[in-house]
Amino acid sequence: MRLFSALLIGLLAASPAMADGFDKIDDRDTFVEVIKDKKLKRFGIDLTVSPGGEIAGRAFGRSVTGAWQWKSGYFCRDLYWGKRDLGPNCQAVKIQGETIRFISDQGTGQFADLVLK
Repeated sequence: MRLFSALLIGLLAASPAMADGFDKIDDRDTFVEVIKDKKLKRFGIDLTVSPGGEIAGRAFGRSVTGAWQWKSGYFCRDLYWGKRDLGPNCQAVKIQGETIRFISDQGTGQFADLVLK
């Protein structure tokens, strides 16, 4: 279950994040511009991150709900997967084309890439 928690922290744990041609998103306005009116998708995951601070969707057959805010250059969220509280985590966010990357633990942890649709 820890792996799945990392999935939704950084959404599907992969490996430690590297540069890989991604550009860091440093401010809330840029982040909102990127996610506005988009779904964040990956196999088994379909999420909406609203400009107003809500997270909603489904992941592997369970509902996902939560809230987010921008703090000191990081996407900070509290998240539930079904009834499981995945707790808070502040994440670095990077973008490359239509791929958005969330890197847990202020950019020092696991990452996951989602497609903006």
